[in-house]
Amino acid sequence: MHKSTLEQWSLLNEVVRQGSFARAAEVTNRSQSSVSYNLALLQERLGVTLLEPQGRRTVLTPAGALLLAQVRPLLKAFDYVESHAASLRDGIRTRLELVVDSIFPRSRLFSALRQFQHLHPHTQINLTEVLETWTGSGAEADVMVMTRRQDMTGRGEWLMNIDFVAVAHRDHPLHHQAERLTEETLRQYPLIRIAEREQPPVQDESSSSESWTFSTIEAAIEAVMHQVGYGWLPEERIMQHLNAGTMKILPLQSGIRRATPLHLIVKKDIINIDSQMQTLLELLRKSA
Repeated sequence: MHKSTLEQWSLLNEVVRQGSFARAAEVTNRSQSSVSYNLALLQERLGVTLLEPQGRRTVLTPAGALLLAQVRPLLKAFDYVESHAASLRDGIRTRLELVVDSIFPRSRLFSALRQFQHLHPHTQINLTEVLETWTGSGAEADVMVMTRRQDMTGRGEWLMNIDFVAVAHRDHPLHHQAERLTEETLRQYPLIRIAEREQPPVQDESSSSESWTFSTIEAAIEAVMHQVGYGWLPEERIMQHLNAGTMKILPLQSGIRRATPLHLIVKKDIINIDSQMQTLLELLRKSA
């Protein structure tokens, strides 16, 4: 059996916060004698003096400060458990399925998720990142951020455009051409593509007879940085390389940017959007 109880430690914490037994008794809806008795019993069972008077206040002894510091995370965890139980009792959603195209800027995404966590600490978000070429139905997703506006999962709205830029390492031969680059010049060098393994890459007018396909944006960026080839990459994702000058935008005759739209899609069988989903949708809109 434990010598102390969570209730006793909670009372000790409250006495320290309030500075007196009387005030702690008031905020915990107890009598002052009950608070005093529980803390006297706690100190007796531990064999350690936890509190001492300091003027008109009651403060922790060094030993009391050390022990209470170790207990406070447990008190916080117990508060979380009780609050979570209340959410379950009241039928509050505890999980949201979110599918996001990997070209969505991560700094904006995680800023939105951090704000959501603060507002709804008992609702877990299960995040799945996919590529533009993703062929899944998304049937289990509550909210999706995808390039296609609508699909079998639900209804969508335009959210933002993602700028892709044609880039190569600063030492790549393409940056040493005398004139603006034509499609014919580009075909002489490998093109770095991003596509899922099961999905063949979409061909375009700048396609090279030789191309390298990678299943993640990070791998494609590394390939360009190691001069495997040139590629069209999301500008925000490579901004640090552009600012450092290690990666440079190619001077193309046909234009250096391509805009890819992202759309916010809500699962079609959701009739009434609850507060958690509404918060997530609003935060994603603000991130755009």
